[in-house]
Amino acid sequence: MTTILVNDIIPILVIMILGYICGKVKFFDDDQRQGLNKLVLNIALPAALFVSIVKATRSMFAQDVVLTLISIIGVTGLFLLSYWLDKLLFHRSTQQAAVCALIAGSPTIGFLGFAILDPIYGNDVTTNLVIGIVSIVVNAVTIPIGLALINKGQANDRMKAGVHQVKKADDQTATALKSKAVAPKDVVKTIPDGVSVTDEEAKALKEVGITREIDLARAEIRSHAGRKKKEPGNSTVEAIINAVKQPVAAAPLLAVILVLLGLKIPVAWDPSFDLIAKANSGVAVLAAGLSLSTVKFSIDKEVLWNTFYRLILTPAIIVLAAYLCGMGSDPNKISMLCLATALPPAFSGIIISSRYNIYVKEGASSVAVSTVFFAVTCIFWIWLLPILSSMFH
Repeated sequence: MTTILVNDIIPILVIMILGYICGKVKFFDDDQRQGLNKLVLNIALPAALFVSIVKATRSMFAQDVVLTLISIIGVTGLFLLSYWLDKLLFHRSTQQAAVCALIAGSPTIGFLGFAILDPIYGNDVTTNLVIGIVSIVVNAVTIPIGLALINKGQANDRMKAGVHQVKKADDQTATALKSKAVAPKDVVKTIPDGVSVTDEEAKALKEVGITREIDLARAEIRSHAGRKKKEPGNSTVEAIINAVKQPVAAAPLLAVILVLLGLKIPVAWDPSFDLIAKANSGVAVLAAGLSLSTVKFSIDKEVLWNTFYRLILTPAIIVLAAYLCGMGSDPNKISMLCLATALPPAFSGIIISSRYNIYVKEGASSVAVSTVFFAVTCIFWIWLLPILSSMFH
């Protein structure tokens, strides 16, 4: 335990603190910070995932099918559970709960996966396979689901706001007609765009000979409705396709396909990938510290719940599922899977939160607090997992 703490955990904390200090003293500006994030997510991490997974074999995938299923079902299911619990416990809207799930329900496997697991378990095919599978699930499954839920919530809010405006306009129009405060020909001016007229309004408008305007208005409404149905960006399938196009999801998926097809990458190509892949862990941890330096956070019940859910409850459920599914004979894989899902919240959640201006304060606070407490919970899981292993043998 002492060796792991000194050789693995403390160096990570030191580099993260260095990144935090660099951010606070403005050593890197915003463009440079974003550049480091892009270097990790779009170049170094995809290269590291690709070169590690293509070294696997089809038989290895067959042996690890339980691990793969637990990763896919577990990470996705816990993401959805986080969404549902946030709505239930804290009465959040659909889009707020979706952003919460992107943060509390998703590990930052891209930034810290290799940095945490490689020093502890070694840079071998099994370790990298766990990181690769969880990366695919987070980037190609949970993020598209989260974006689809955000779009759904925003659409529902717009619809509710529209219904309220329509009702208000209808009441105002009916009152004006009854009191004869406005001429029937002026009624059409009070009808909001995209709203059908009532029978009373239609009759009044017909009396002044502007039926044609009503027909044109209705035709325009149908035209707008047709365009809305074709409006891109609200499709879950489209969101998944866009996510898979990202290098951090595309690289491991391509590697998995090549392995399943039995195609091998020439060994002579390894150094080309390894050179940039080696930059991943150090730069990722430094970039994580830089990201934290931009966060203003506070602690409340919801932030504490998100921290507990991310660092304790999620890995506990994953470990329980692994033992129930018969993985007890390979405690090392369970340990890898536990730590891969016990990482701090995904920084992509904060990026999406800022982009949509949803759940910003709570999300930023959850990321900051979880990252700080991870130093404790990581040691806790490393201590507990061997004890659990001895109990199941």
